[in-house]
Amino acid sequence: MDGGGLLLVMLCLGMFASCSYAQDNGGGSSAVYIVTLKHVPTSHYYGHLRVKQRHSSTHNGSDGMSRFDKPNKNPRKDWSNGSYISSAHDSLLRRILKGEKYLKVYSYHYVINGFAVLVTPQQAEKLVRSKEVSNVVLDFSVRTATTHTPQFLGLPQGAWAQEGGFEMAGEGIVIGFIDTGIDPTHPSFSDNTPMKSYPVSKHFSGVCEVTRDFPSGSCNRKLIGARHFAASAITRGVFNATQDYASPSDADGHGTHTAAIAAGNYGIEVVVAGHHFGKASGMAPRSHIAVYKALYKSFGGFAADVVAAIDQAAVDGVDIISLSITPNRRPPGIATFFNPIDMALLSAVKAGIFVVQAAGNTGPSPKSIASFSPWIFTVGAAAHDRVYSNSIVLGNNIRIPGVGLAPGTISGSMYTLISAIHALNNTIAVNDMYVSECQDSRNFNQGVIQGNLLICSYSIRFVLGLSTIKQALETAKTLSAAGVVFYMEPYVIGFQLNPIPMSIPGIVIPSSDDSKVFLRYYNSSLVKDEATKRIIKFGGVASIGGIETNFSLSAPKIMYYSARGPDPEDSLLDNADILKPNIVAPGNSIWAAWSSRGTDSIEFIGENFAMMSGTSMAAPHVTGLSALIKQRFPFFAPSAIGSALSTTASLLDRFGGPIMAQHAYSNPDLNQFPATPFDMGSGFVNATAALDPGLVFDSSYEDYIYFLCGINGSSPVVLNYTGESCGVSTITAVNLNLPSITISKLDKTAVVQRTVTNVDRNETYRVGWSAPYGVSVKVTPTQFFIASGEKQVLSVVFSATMNSSFASYGRIGLFGTTQGRVANIPVSVITKISYNTTGG
Repeated sequence: MDGGGLLLVMLCLGMFASCSYAQDNGGGSSAVYIVTLKHVPTSHYYGHLRVKQRHSSTHNGSDGMSRFDKPNKNPRKDWSNGSYISSAHDSLLRRILKGEKYLKVYSYHYVINGFAVLVTPQQAEKLVRSKEVSNVVLDFSVRTATTHTPQFLGLPQGAWAQEGGFEMAGEGIVIGFIDTGIDPTHPSFSDNTPMKSYPVSKHFSGVCEVTRDFPSGSCNRKLIGARHFAASAITRGVFNATQDYASPSDADGHGTHTAAIAAGNYGIEVVVAGHHFGKASGMAPRSHIAVYKALYKSFGGFAADVVAAIDQAAVDGVDIISLSITPNRRPPGIATFFNPIDMALLSAVKAGIFVVQAAGNTGPSPKSIASFSPWIFTVGAAAHDRVYSNSIVLGNNIRIPGVGLAPGTISGSMYTLISAIHALNNTIAVNDMYVSECQDSRNFNQGVIQGNLLICSYSIRFVLGLSTIKQALETAKTLSAAGVVFYMEPYVIGFQLNPIPMSIPGIVIPSSDDSKVFLRYYNSSLVKDEATKRIIKFGGVASIGGIETNFSLSAPKIMYYSARGPDPEDSLLDNADILKPNIVAPGNSIWAAWSSRGTDSIEFIGENFAMMSGTSMAAPHVTGLSALIKQRFPFFAPSAIGSALSTTASLLDRFGGPIMAQHAYSNPDLNQFPATPFDMGSGFVNATAALDPGLVFDSSYEDYIYFLCGINGSSPVVLNYTGESCGVSTITAVNLNLPSITISKLDKTAVVQRTVTNVDRNETYRVGWSAPYGVSVKVTPTQFFIASGEKQVLSVVFSATMNSSFASYGRIGLFGTTQGRVANIPVSVITKISYNTTGG
């Protein structure tokens, strides 16, 4: 292999890209590279925020604009030199790669000044050497990471009521979803609703693509923009047009689901497998939706396409960007923060856009977080209080719990149990090692199974999608079974099942131990001929209880799969002084809209709604709730929105005890402990309290640049990505003005400052705190008066009282004496080095 090919392989391994080795120019394998130029992106010419020409309703008598707000006098929709910049990129490529073959995939105009291009490693090296080019990065891959949650979050009587009811919740706010697209035919996205008609968004300039898969009329006043980005995937040769659709249409289901959680219409009837599950609503049902499809069913997605989507969303004028996606692996290089996606999002934040990202589903191990940067609001997943259950009662009166959104058998009746392997139709089926999974009705004797409960195995093939419950149910129906029972094979360890829709009586026993109890009863009830050992009677009987809805007082609890901190600063897993996740929200067993073409969950194919779990479901809850904050405080900077969500988060479950966090895949409820900030960030989102934060912690774009410049050796990287020169002014991560304090290494003593701004009426606050174990804490002042719109600096002195490499946690509370507001600041200290007192 030549040097260029070796370089490409090393880059592929380092950047975890899915590389295409198409030969070109006779000089190595071509791949997609993301190139940034030294000239700053257009967004950096503008101020922080776009002025919105609408009335700001506030509850405190102010004009809705605090002194720290810095509105942009030049709306993004007025920016119109994209074609000029694209031509400049073309000219640069022609000049550097004289006469050579290449393919420009994208020009980035707004959040990054650069382009994505298909070139060989030798051509990439020429780009690196150009004095106009600042950064060349190999493209890398990314992946995807509610009928009851509005009630669980208290929206009808709380946040919605404060906004004028669900009829107004989120009105005028545009949310941009970078995901797998959307099903525009779903009633969750219709603008033909019983309430008043949707207004036209005046600050949004996006368009709606028209394709065969996304025809004219797909967009409306609710779904106001839709585009797709797949150039990098197409260039690599991995795009499958028959499965993925070259349009905003959702062939996966994930994008439709996340958009509906955040902004789906109010009161949409949820009917799945013939069962009624109430009415669904998004968190901000009156907000507008703009879709930027950059992820696909068959391969996931690539950073070049995601950056193009971010760039377009910022140009179009979205208020919020929702990303239920994460990189496949931790970015390499000097720091995790320096990667094309996070840098593009930094420019989006500079333009006033609040950015929400899923934490990732790689928990519960420490440092598993997949969203790193302090300007991104990272959301983990928690369970809410509604639990669906099912059960089977055996003939010996043993009741076994299970899952399954299914009807029960006739009350008071017991049905004979028949194992699939005891009802085979022919000798060929005997040799089929997977026949017990009930995937083909031709393998079984209908005369034996008819009117009885069919027993099927649930193997690893179901987890992999090679076998499906849907197909087993079809087998049971074809054989006229009274119902179906799935037992868990013992080697399916740690796999957690969501309730599964079934149109006939059915249940899945998810516990391997319970499955053993069930099989022991069944086998002991068989009557066999002593001579031939053939079964002459099936003696086991059972009844299936059917779906039940229960409500747990222990909710919320952090799910085992939700990614955890501490935040890794680099590929060496050094700890960053930044709290991640920022917050947690409902993410487990969430009902929301499902695409008519969606195949991401096999069990919900053909359904209008699906129940999904993951941080992908948690993030859009916060996205929608942030739209309510943006609606109430139109001039809040992104950091102020994040602060309002963080400082008001709940720390207790519904029973008044500590929020618990699951810490194991297997038997997670038996392996749970009180949640720490690295499990839940500031806590569980409190939608109503977030609309009335009292105090906020504000961080500006300049603060983030000072923070990046404070990373050792970062000056050229900062210049490459942002065009900003690092001067002598820098700040460490611990002194970013975040609504949390994380110290990865406390060497004897540290002084940390935070600045709060009063966004409400005049108030006096008392300060209290609990110190992390092994650390003494002192906050000054301990009490302060702060006028509306004014700032107050808090100084916190930390001193190590012992040597320890284990993280410990505390909290600082700011308590309003008149209004009763409380702002909570979580404190985390990992390594502690105390004074050495040996020898006196």
